[in-house]
Amino acid sequence: MKTRKGYQTYPLTVAQRFHFFYADRCPKKEILNIGTSLTIETELDVEELRRAIYKAYERCESARVRFAYDQKEEKWYQYVVEKEEREIEYVDFTRKTMEEAEAEMTAWTRVPFQQEDAPMNKIKIIKLPDGYQGVFFMGDHRLVDAQSLIAFLKDIIEIYCNAKYEGIAYPSDLSSYIAQVEKDLAYENGSRAQEKDRKYFYDLIEGSEPIYNGLSGKEKLEAARKRENNPNLRAAPSATGQMESAIDIFHLEEEPTKRLMKFCEEQHISLQCLLLMGIRTYLQKVNDCDDVSMNVAYARRATLSEKKSGGTRIHSFPFRTVIDRNKTFLEGIIEIRNKQNETFRHVNFNPTEYFAHRSKLYPNKPGNTYEPISLTYQPASLREKGLSQLGDIKYKTKWYCNGVCAHGVYLTVMHRPDDNGLDFSFEHQLAAHTREELEYFYYYICKIMFKGIENSYLKIDEILKLV
Repeated sequence: MKTRKGYQTYPLTVAQRFHFFYADRCPKKEILNIGTSLTIETELDVEELRRAIYKAYERCESARVRFAYDQKEEKWYQYVVEKEEREIEYVDFTRKTMEEAEAEMTAWTRVPFQQEDAPMNKIKIIKLPDGYQGVFFMGDHRLVDAQSLIAFLKDIIEIYCNAKYEGIAYPSDLSSYIAQVEKDLAYENGSRAQEKDRKYFYDLIEGSEPIYNGLSGKEKLEAARKRENNPNLRAAPSATGQMESAIDIFHLEEEPTKRLMKFCEEQHISLQCLLLMGIRTYLQKVNDCDDVSMNVAYARRATLSEKKSGGTRIHSFPFRTVIDRNKTFLEGIIEIRNKQNETFRHVNFNPTEYFAHRSKLYPNKPGNTYEPISLTYQPASLREKGLSQLGDIKYKTKWYCNGVCAHGVYLTVMHRPDDNGLDFSFEHQLAAHTREELEYFYYYICKIMFKGIENSYLKIDEILKLV
């Protein structure tokens, strides 16, 4: 497929094909939907905001992408239309309760997009019962991730503020989505960088087989061993065949979040490393096993052009650590930091190929895995990305559950816009985990992190006795 409706077409990137891979196997296509709202505690000029949205569309290529299917090749392609002219609806919720408003926006999030030659995002201007006004945004995960979503919403608000208020600069240009797609495709076309990354991950896989550590202990692994009559089995099912999901969010307040961030700054580590240490130490404790694996999402936005090009760039890989509990808490974190830095250099590699090679080397029954949880840490917040220009005007964000989850549990840790505290958002299959189980998990990983930063030169085993 060379062109579609007069537009140049491009193959899909690895990050996009990964989403197609699991979506093709799920009967509920809303699994790809990401729904959120950004609202501000001030009266907005609806028509000016509508103009700002159209201008943001004009500036952002990835927001104007369409998909097309080539019947002969049996492959999907993408292309960028010149402009968006569809209606941007205004919805006034002020005669409803907040619960009713959120239920309606959740319902919007659960309507799948048309797949071919159709817009892959939707924006509505909203006014909430509490007087906050702003936008509801829903996008398809094949064309939006958390960072590109934040960048797009920020662009809308800054364009609006430039038009309405004196002294607020017009936002700088975004980067070309297509130019970044072309770079990704060049990497995938047998580049030397790809070969180096392949060798790195293949060597990791071929070193030895990981082992499953459950969120509540060994029960799932022992049950799988019994079912398969294999006492040496090292994999177990994390997810279930029932994909109905919920999002349970637990809030860490501003002051304790600052303590975590201060420790990270002093020790020259990222908060992601501290989170990984907290999670793996808890799994180490409840499974009595030093060999711990989990999935980690990598945003792949190191350069300015990657940060501002939109689209989806997330690759997810297993992250395995074998840390002896006689090491100190700080030694464990440093080991994680060094291994994360090493992994970062290779994350352009195709995760689907990673899992295919591992499955070939260590064959397991479908559904069995070594990773009980997936982690995403999103360091960027809207305020850090430029909305500090709004001064003391309060604003808030809200995520809406699409109702479907392919993972047993997917933890996203993000900073709240109002106080920069942390929200731990657990998207999970209802049949896989209960809210009570996840709350217990959250409570103990926080206890481990705080005891660890307060006593970083104690051995891990000693930290575990304190919690």
